[in-house]
Amino acid sequence: MKLFAAKNAAVLSLVLAGQLAAYYMLPKAEYVPEAKPLRQMPAQFADWHLTSETEPEKEIQELLRADDALTRIYTNPAGYQISMFVAFFKTQRAGVQPHSPRVCLPASGWTPEHDSYVNIAIPGRSEPIAVNRYVVGRGEARSVVYYWYQTPHRVVASEFAAKGYLVWDSLRYHRSDTSLVRVISAAPSSAEVPAADQRALEFIKLSFDPVRNHLPL
Repeated sequence: MKLFAAKNAAVLSLVLAGQLAAYYMLPKAEYVPEAKPLRQMPAQFADWHLTSETEPEKEIQELLRADDALTRIYTNPAGYQISMFVAFFKTQRAGVQPHSPRVCLPASGWTPEHDSYVNIAIPGRSEPIAVNRYVVGRGEARSVVYYWYQTPHRVVASEFAAKGYLVWDSLRYHRSDTSLVRVISAAPSSAEVPAADQRALEFIKLSFDPVRNHLPL
């Protein structure tokens, strides 16, 4: 445990040192894109229809510090629901960065049970996207969570990789805008996780390109 903690501390120190060095390397002028309001995203993806939409509560928004954010519930004809959360950050220069769902969900009472990176083949795209898959539990209930960081040039799963690409994109493209996209499919028990997982994957394959095209390119 001590060795693991020491390794984590060393990695964190390197990341912080890299960010500090990058701050002085980054060009002073930054391109900050105009963004369409998230509430204008499509209300339907094939058979999945928008049934509710909410913005983060004031205290959550003050912590998140996103320029735009919302949570939507989509429902299919069988009555199953998918929760989609999208938060857009027009710049990360002031230290504003997306919060990882790995922190937010346990704080809401959900216990992590399994996490991994998975590749999802999106129709029409030459390569699959790599995203986080996270299974959490609370009592008998389970939820399958997929999330990723969407930048103008790539999909990023790893928080550490996202910080590295932030430096690269700031140097090459003079922009640091990003979005956090999270999809949750609920299951009433562990036995229902595979079916909930398939619903989440179906939804992601249908919604990825429309949501991606709504965000600044």
